[in-house]
Amino acid sequence: MKKHFLLIVIFLVVSSSYSQNEKMELSLQEAIDYAIKNNTSAKNATLDIDAAKKQKWETTAIGLPQISAKIEYNNNLKQQFQSIDFDGDGIIDFGAKQSVNAAATLNQLLFDGSYLVGLQSAKVFLEISKNAKEKTDLEVRKAAINAYGNVLLSQESIAIYESNIAILENNLRETKAIFENGLTEEENVEQLQITLKQITSGYKNAQRLNSIAHQMLNITLGVDLNTKITLIETLEVLALKNVDLELLNTSDEIKSTIDYKIAANDKRSKELLLKLEKTKALPSLSAFINGGYVGNNDKFEFLNKSQTWVGTSLFGVSLNVPIFSSGQRSAKTQRARINLEKAENNLSETEKQLKFQVATAKSNYQFAIEQFNSSKENLTLAERIEKKNQTKFFEGITTSFDLRQAQQQLYSTQQEYLQAMLEVINNKVTLETLLNKTN
Repeated sequence: MKKHFLLIVIFLVVSSSYSQNEKMELSLQEAIDYAIKNNTSAKNATLDIDAAKKQKWETTAIGLPQISAKIEYNNNLKQQFQSIDFDGDGIIDFGAKQSVNAAATLNQLLFDGSYLVGLQSAKVFLEISKNAKEKTDLEVRKAAINAYGNVLLSQESIAIYESNIAILENNLRETKAIFENGLTEEENVEQLQITLKQITSGYKNAQRLNSIAHQMLNITLGVDLNTKITLIETLEVLALKNVDLELLNTSDEIKSTIDYKIAANDKRSKELLLKLEKTKALPSLSAFINGGYVGNNDKFEFLNKSQTWVGTSLFGVSLNVPIFSSGQRSAKTQRARINLEKAENNLSETEKQLKFQVATAKSNYQFAIEQFNSSKENLTLAERIEKKNQTKFFEGITTSFDLRQAQQQLYSTQQEYLQAMLEVINNKVTLETLLNKTN
């Protein structure tokens, strides 16, 4: 027994260790596909579609035959009447102490205006759920791209910091040696020390941001926070892939966007609600068939073969005609009409807002591309300037202050270039999300 227990413990420890050390390697497209399948919001949106399908059938079934059955046993602890055999055949017809009634009923709805509107509403509700799923997938795709890009940004920022720190430490060692030989001022050493401390601080912050970015990516993908994910693409390659000038010339067909479809379906649902309130003034017609057996006895002998059972059957039709509701139906109809008018206003406003958002997104995307190209050129210039100042500094031609300025300009330009690459990626996905484009 102890041996089996030990094996179980070992298995659990190994399983836990494996789970915590699980690793993944993903391209951006693989990350998007994985997120759409495993992200919590995406999974719930799929479940909402399944629930809408069930609700559609639930509504449909209201107009289909409904069969119910029941068995009722009664024991008159105190009888109001004596047992009576009306026809003298020995069968107790009335006043028996105990009775059993077994019956089955078939109900069928023949006409109900509310039911017909309900069928239409169920279809619209299913369509709304599908729209919500499409919207969710677009947002999850956007979130996955943003999270993927942020991880790359933090990783490449760390790499740049590490390179800069290595260069600064080397410069500081050389400058200290020169100072110790009396060939330079102590201020030059101190200037480099200040720069190194600032860069080291930025490096530590970049490491913390990298950890947060990885956790955000894991949450977006729907995996455990401890899962190690390796990204197989680089920020610069992704930025170049996402420079798409043709996207800027895309037609602004707002009515094909998911946000417009959602607003249009909301208007359609309000139309059906108005129609529903109007149908409540119509009569409803239903029919039923009931059949069963009744058994009476002074003793509980209903399971005996000698027990006599009397068959019963009944057919009926029910017509329900609304006549007067003290203005309640009228008020509900007017309220539904007001809600429809609001939905129409919202649809019109949505169209205007989408046109504005698309125009803004195109402008931001174009600016991001321009900034990307400009930052790339600026980085080349900043690297050249810093290198020249470093050479001049060690030759004694320029001061440590000039070198520090050139270094600060380089470090700032490096971060600007990283951010410009990320902005290209993020602004493109924002525009694609608005236009329902995923390629």
